[in-house]
Amino acid sequence: MMSTPKVTLEQWRTLVSVVEAGGYAQAAEQLHKSQSTLTYAVQKLERLLGVNVFEILGRKAELTSAGQVLYRRGKTLIDEAVRLERAAVSLASGWEPELRIAVDTIFPTWLLLECFARFAEEHPETRIELIESVLYGTHESLLEGHVDLAIGPLIPPGFMGDTIMNLRFIAVAHPDHPLHRLDRVLTLEDLRRHRHLVIRDSSRQRAHTPVWLNEQRWTVGNKATSIQAACMGLGYAWYAEDSIRKELDAGLLKPLPLREGAERWAMLYLIFADRDAAGPGALRIAGIIREGLARHCPRARAAAPAAKMESEKR
Repeated sequence: MMSTPKVTLEQWRTLVSVVEAGGYAQAAEQLHKSQSTLTYAVQKLERLLGVNVFEILGRKAELTSAGQVLYRRGKTLIDEAVRLERAAVSLASGWEPELRIAVDTIFPTWLLLECFARFAEEHPETRIELIESVLYGTHESLLEGHVDLAIGPLIPPGFMGDTIMNLRFIAVAHPDHPLHRLDRVLTLEDLRRHRHLVIRDSSRQRAHTPVWLNEQRWTVGNKATSIQAACMGLGYAWYAEDSIRKELDAGLLKPLPLREGAERWAMLYLIFADRDAAGPGALRIAGIIREGLARHCPRARAAAPAAKMESEKR
């Protein structure tokens, strides 16, 4: 059976206010209450808990060791109560308590996290579950109903999506890789003699295995591992240019001088699991992603109808 707290939320609020305002008089002014009312509330809290919150040092009341603990815990309690009320308001207005989003790893991670941070500033109560997918992993998440929203290079049958970005991929390797040491334009035969770094399809079926350039390859589970391997000179790969900007600038990776195929392009789509049933949270984060792309990647972002941009509800 749940026990009933001895101290009310208002008494905890009084204690926190007195500490943060720097005294009873200042807190009374901020809370529009009499000083005697606040003093009585804190004294009652002390009696109920059996501890002294303040002690007089010279002419000033200071928190005791126990008072410091109670102040910190009380502040946490007040903050949580505020968050709880805010969450209730959001839920009452139809905001989702959680958003599930699948994003192909070729989408710029830094931009995705920036968009999440902006959304969190507006709606900190809404949890985000991110599924970082590769190839058909995003496709699978939508078909199996695991997500509310997805960003990927494929639109599954029965779904609709908007083009939001064209990504440029470039073939790269460490500057000291044997391919660079050939010091000439490279051919397909040159690539076949060296290790290709591949990121594994994150779908469970993996029924759509691409025909890679050669049999000499390492398949890894995530983008970061592949990039690290390339920076160590362990192979070559095509990466989205935005994903390796730091490595290129630092000289850890260098574009391969291929005769053909030095660059590839991939189109990314923003896909709702059910656009008609999408909640305000899903619509808002989709809008933030569009705004982020327009601000940071105007050239890579495919032109979207202005009406679509305006229709994203906030």
